[in-house]
Amino acid sequence: MKKPIVMLLAAGLFTFSFASCDTREENRQERIEDKAEDAADDVEDAADEAEDKAEDAVQ
Repeated sequence: MKKPIVMLLAAGLFTFSFASCDTREENRQERIEDKAEDAADDVEDAADEAEDKAEDAVQ
């Protein structure tokens, strides 16, 4: 009884590891998304700095 359970668990882990692997296209898409998010963060930071400078200039 123990052996079939172990075999089923091993088969499940084996298929899961292959099913969860990203393809090159998925990895490339994730890198593009990460770069876009980084660029958006940089723009947001620059806008915040400009806002702070404008507020300081008014005061």
